[in-house]
Amino acid sequence: MKNVRPITFALLPLLISACALQSPPAAVSASPPAQWFAPPPGGQPVAGLPHQGSLTDLTRWWEQQGDPLLVELISAAQAVSPSVATARSRIEQSRASRVAAGAALLPSLDAAASVSRGRSQPMTGATAPVATTAQAGLQTAWEIDVFGGRRDARNAAQLRYEGAQALWHDARVLVAAETANQYYSLRSCEQLLRVARADAASRAETGRLAQLSAEAGFTAPATAALARASAADANSRATQQAALCELDIKTLVALTALQEPDIKSKLASAPARIAQVATISIASVPAQALAQRPDVFNAEREVAAASADVGSAQAARYPRLTLNGSVAANRFRSAGVSTDFNTWSVGPLALSLPLFDGGRRAADADAAQARYEEAAAVYRGRVRQAVREVEEALVNLQSTAARSEDARVAAEGYRASFAGTDALYKNGLASLVDLEDSRRTQLAAETGLLSLQRERASAWVALYRAMGGGWTRTLEGPGGPAVATSTRQP
Repeated sequence: MKNVRPITFALLPLLISACALQSPPAAVSASPPAQWFAPPPGGQPVAGLPHQGSLTDLTRWWEQQGDPLLVELISAAQAVSPSVATARSRIEQSRASRVAAGAALLPSLDAAASVSRGRSQPMTGATAPVATTAQAGLQTAWEIDVFGGRRDARNAAQLRYEGAQALWHDARVLVAAETANQYYSLRSCEQLLRVARADAASRAETGRLAQLSAEAGFTAPATAALARASAADANSRATQQAALCELDIKTLVALTALQEPDIKSKLASAPARIAQVATISIASVPAQALAQRPDVFNAEREVAAASADVGSAQAARYPRLTLNGSVAANRFRSAGVSTDFNTWSVGPLALSLPLFDGGRRAADADAAQARYEEAAAVYRGRVRQAVREVEEALVNLQSTAARSEDARVAAEGYRASFAGTDALYKNGLASLVDLEDSRRTQLAAETGLLSLQRERASAWVALYRAMGGGWTRTLEGPGGPAVATSTRQP
C-alpha cells in the first residue's frame, strides 16, 4: 500500500485531464440531392429511376471506342504525365508518414557502446593506475499514449495515404480525358480540313470558269472578280484550318512525348474519323455516382484526417507519461585486473504536466479546428461541384442528341440545294451570287454537323470524368490497394 499511494497521486492529474478531454469533431454530411434533374443520355428521365442504370466500370471504357490509336495515346500520356508522377510521389510520401506515425506508438530501442581510458587522481595524492572502461548496452524509451494523441496522428496519416492513392487515379483520369479531347479535336479538325479543301477546290474551278467566260465577253468582269475573291477566301480558310490541325498534332506530341513523325504516321494509318463513343450507364442515385469519384473520396478522407488532427492537438495540451529503461554490460580493467559487471534499470516512469507555454498548445488546437472546418467546407463544395459536373454533362449529351438529327437533315438538304444551284449556274439559269450564297449555306451546315459530333464526343468524355473514370473504393493504385476501411472515423 505504501508503494501504491505515490503512483496513485502521480496518475491523478492524468485521470482528471482524461475527463476534460474533448471529443474530436463529428463526421460531415454533404447532403447530395436525392435524384438527378438532368435527362439521361439519349432519353427522358423515368420516374423512380432517372437513368435506368447502375454503377458502370469505366476502367476499360477507352477500349470500347474501337480506336486502338486513342488507347495507345492515352497510355503514352499517362506514362509521362508530370501530374501522374506527382500523385505517385505523394503516395510514397504519405506512406512514409503513415509508417512514421505508427512507429511513434511503439517503444524505441537504441544500442550504445563506449570505451574510455584514463587515470583518476585520488585525494591522497597517490598515483592511480591507468584504467580502461568499456560499456555496451540497450536503451529503450516509450511514451504511453494516454490521451490518444499519437493514435490520432497515425489515423490521420492512414487517411491521407488512402486519399493520396485515390488522387493517383484521379490524375490518370484527368490525363486520359485531356488526351482524348485533344485527339477528338484533331480528328474533327481533319474532317473540317477536308471540307474546307473541297470547298476551296470547287470555288477555284468556279473562278476559272468565270474568268474564261469574262475573257470571252459572256460574263461581266465584276462577276469574275467575285469568283476570284471567293476562291481566295476559301483557300485562306483551308490554310488556316491546316494550321489548326498542325497545332493539335504538336499538342499531342507534348502530351504523349511521342515523336511527331510517329504520330503523323499512326494518324495516317488509322481511320480519319471520330470513333463511335461507348455509352455510360449512370447510377440512379447521385450518392452512388459520387462514391465513384476519387476527388470526393479524398476530400472525405481529408475531413476525417483533419478531425484526427484536432484530437492530436488537444491531446498535446494534457500531461505526458513516459517510461525509460536500459540494460548494459560493463568491464573495468586496471593494473592487469579486469572486473565485469552488468547493470539494468526500469524507469523512471515520468509524468510531465504543461503549466505555461504562452498559449502555444491552445493555439495549435484552434488552428487544427480551423483546418477541420476548412476541410469540411471543401468537402461540401467538392460534392456540389461533382453533382454539377454530372448534371452539365447529361444536359450537353441530351442537347447534342436532340440536335443531331436536325443537323444531319439540314446538311443533306443544303448539300442537295447547292448541287441543284450549281447545275443551274452551269446552264446559265442562276447567277454566281446565287451559287455563292448556296455554297456558303452548305459550308455552314457541313461545319455545324462536324462541330456537333465533336461537341458530343466532348460531352461523353466530360461524363466519363465526372463519373470518376471507373475508380472504386477497392481499386488498386501503384502502391497496393487504393483504399481500405478507415482505422478511425471522426
